[in-house]
Amino acid sequence: MGDAPVAGRLRRPGWRDPRLLLGLLLIAVSVTAVTTMVRSADETSPYYAARDTLTPGTVLTRDNVNVVRVRLDGGAYVVPGDEPWGKVVTRVVSEGELLPVEALTAPENFEARTIAVRTTLPLAGGVEAGSVVDIYLTTDDDGPATSVVARGLTVESVDHDNGSFSASTVETVYVVTPRADIEGLLDALATAGDISVVGLAGGGA
Repeated sequence: MGDAPVAGRLRRPGWRDPRLLLGLLLIAVSVTAVTTMVRSADETSPYYAARDTLTPGTVLTRDNVNVVRVRLDGGAYVVPGDEPWGKVVTRVVSEGELLPVEALTAPENFEARTIAVRTTLPLAGGVEAGSVVDIYLTTDDDGPATSVVARGLTVESVDHDNGSFSASTVETVYVVTPRADIEGLLDALATAGDISVVGLAGGGA
């Protein structure tokens, strides 16, 4: 009989074994990649966002905003800690929009005023807070004549008043009016005639 084969003994891999070094390198790369992904996913910062549509003239309070976390660089938007309470909104800030620093001013620097305009003709659908409208006056002294008395005014709010003594609906549109246009608009509202509030196509804001 021939000699039986002798089984070789398994040797524990040493630190210089290329396979062991390659395995450790792959583990280190995987851990680094996961750590980087987690860190990048958490690189967000808190900002204030409008809870509802904010219109020019709104005096900002805590109730007007929510705190949201977004990944954003730069100082163009208001962050918690730089509290804007008491400042006045100067342009429309849509619901959910981050609050821009440039859309706020001190009360003494805001010169527009809100004027109530009672319409003669029904409002078109879609005219609401934040809409941009023109206002027309129609008189009938020597035949019907219509003229525009104000352009590009922002709607602060709309009041639909179903009067109990009238079958018609009286709609009052509160418009934010620049100081330079206030006298002309008030003169038009005091004139005997029909007032129409016309929204821009698409609602415009």
